[in-house]
Amino acid sequence: MKAKLTTKVLRKSWLAAILSLALAASLTGCGSAAKTPGQGELANPPKADGTKQEGAASSAKRTSYPLKVKDATGKEFVFEKAPERIVSTSPSETEALFALGLGDKVVGVSDFCDYPAEAKSKPKMGSIVKPNEEALIGTNADLVMTGVSMKPQVVDKLRELKINMFKVEPKTLDDVMNNLLMMGQIFDRQEQAQKLVDSMKAERQKVVNAVKDLKPEQKKKVFIEFSPGWTVGKGEFIDELITLSGGINVAGGEKGYVQISEEKVIADNPQVIIYPNGIIDDKSKKPMDQLIRERSGWDKIEAVRSGKLAGVDKDLISRPGPRITAGLVEIAKGIYPDLVK
Repeated sequence: MKAKLTTKVLRKSWLAAILSLALAASLTGCGSAAKTPGQGELANPPKADGTKQEGAASSAKRTSYPLKVKDATGKEFVFEKAPERIVSTSPSETEALFALGLGDKVVGVSDFCDYPAEAKSKPKMGSIVKPNEEALIGTNADLVMTGVSMKPQVVDKLRELKINMFKVEPKTLDDVMNNLLMMGQIFDRQEQAQKLVDSMKAERQKVVNAVKDLKPEQKKKVFIEFSPGWTVGKGEFIDELITLSGGINVAGGEKGYVQISEEKVIADNPQVIIYPNGIIDDKSKKPMDQLIRERSGWDKIEAVRSGKLAGVDKDLISRPGPRITAGLVEIAKGIYPDLVK
């Protein structure tokens, strides 16, 4: 019974997390933002495309402090040294910190942070949308990292409590990689960050190379239902994953995260449907693939008729962190299993 309860709680937690991401997207513009969404600002910052910039700190592989950085809200931070006590209220940023070899410096994570396994044993700070204020204060953290799910108003309120909040808000894969390079500078882990980004770029290029010869008429129409009743349009990284994979997002005419119209999906007639593995719909109590197949009229959709439903790891496609390019590979395999190995 306890195991079943834990699974149910985790499932609901993930759904709450991904829907909060959709809500955060719908509220974009409610607070101040940096000129380049998702990016901090560094003097001569390293770029994910590999372009060298003269005088960039990354060339020396060690950070020169003091370091000035602006986060996604436009707030300027001055780091006199690398932060020693770090909290993350976002699964994506938690994964990034551990990937950069900073796990021993992480003193708190959100209730949703479950990767890598070591993150599960860290003190819990509550929700990714509105964390526990007392718990955050109690960590005495030098820096608290937060991501796309926390609204700027919440960040401002926590800053009023003297909590040093640093927010990122990536919209593209390049945003994710540039944020990793920025974190490499902040935490003096530039070599680790560059290796990580190089690996991510290689995964992305693997997919691009696999589908580059597709003619326009060969590209498949794709519908992605990342959570029961929700899909995504332009301007978000999940849409970019479909496009890079050589697919055509049937919701591409929409913007951001949107609730689906079952009738519109039937009319769009996608050739492939992507969905997250391991999710049970709260209302029908059915797994996602069964829910999709049994909807009224959906048996007429080409993807359903031909059995082209592809389940992917929910965390890989929903967390804009260091594993996002692994999510790209999974989506590409789901669309073109004969091209992407």
